[in-house]
Amino acid sequence: MKKVLIVASVVSFIEWFNKENVDFLKKDLGCDVHIACNFDYVEDTDSERTIHYIEKLRADGIVIHNIHFNRSPLSIKNISAYKQLKKIINENNFDLIHCHTPAASMMTRLAAKKARKKGSVVMYTCHGFHFHNASPKKNWLIYYPIEKHLSRHCDYIVTINKEDFNRTQKFHTKNTRYIPSVGVDINRIKNVQIDKQAYKESIGLPRDAIMLLSIGEMIDRKNHEVIIKALGKLQRKDIYYVICGKGPLKEYLENLAKKYEIFENVIFLGFRKDIPELCNSADISAFPSKIEGLGLAGIEAMAAGVPLVSSNVHGILDYVIDGKTGYALSPKDVKGFAFAIEKLASNKELRESMKEACLKAVEPFELSNALKVMQDIYLEILQNERIKNETL
Repeated sequence: MKKVLIVASVVSFIEWFNKENVDFLKKDLGCDVHIACNFDYVEDTDSERTIHYIEKLRADGIVIHNIHFNRSPLSIKNISAYKQLKKIINENNFDLIHCHTPAASMMTRLAAKKARKKGSVVMYTCHGFHFHNASPKKNWLIYYPIEKHLSRHCDYIVTINKEDFNRTQKFHTKNTRYIPSVGVDINRIKNVQIDKQAYKESIGLPRDAIMLLSIGEMIDRKNHEVIIKALGKLQRKDIYYVICGKGPLKEYLENLAKKYEIFENVIFLGFRKDIPELCNSADISAFPSKIEGLGLAGIEAMAAGVPLVSSNVHGILDYVIDGKTGYALSPKDVKGFAFAIEKLASNKELRESMKEACLKAVEPFELSNALKVMQDIYLEILQNERIKNETL
């Protein structure tokens, strides 16, 4: 029986982005699967659902290691987490150690140095480097040297966008792979049948409102504020900005909406389970992140045929086609976002004309495609089966 350790910062990351991989390793390959992450932090998700997921992991025989990682890679609080992780790795003879998220992956690669010498394979899936074509110089000065050095301490690097994949070619890791994200169940979203106007009413919008949808945590990286500022410029009472997600910036965003006199037109829905239905109710989707490894929320919206006003950074550019699937702008371009929103809100025919381009652009990110590539990598490592396609 092969022994596998999966590491991430918080349990929601495993639940959202890795549960299919956990099932494949445990049920299809018959591995002894261990997961190390913070199992106590459930503030970024539906806590009841996540607690149920943890219970399922235990029932399936998954070994749980509760480590309180701090999400900042440079936090001093991670010293104790590192020691705990290193002890777990050294006490187990893992065949594969697969790490995710920046802080947890940094510590894992360092903690597994001794294990690698004994034959453990270390794989790092990068969900978006902190340095990219549009990132500040300080990100390059801090994070690029760290990632390049740590690439000496892993056997595989898997990236979910093409910019990051191209960058890894200058790293020290011998095996680099690109996968089309962790996948989206595109058909599930595309085939939803709802009464669009009635669904708008159910969440507090007028039936004829223009619904502008953002899905994502209320944190600085998601950059909801640029949309609020853009709507403040427009002052259109028929456009309602619907935000799905939890996060520490809710009060700040509420006050910002009040400042720009659009508070009545900003709807905070919190964490939602009906994302496919909401995507199919929207007229426009907004995805203005400052940095994004890929951004499943953008793909989900486009899978419903909804045009996207997005930032023009990093992984988002793997599927957004400016002028065809919506509009891509600088994350700080308030005026540009206002113009794009106004253009789409004022022209239903334009929105409809972008539908097919949206559906076509997200086809490669279908869940089954992403899972197949990741499963092939697992087979290559654990069963020595060479994968057929090293990149898509």
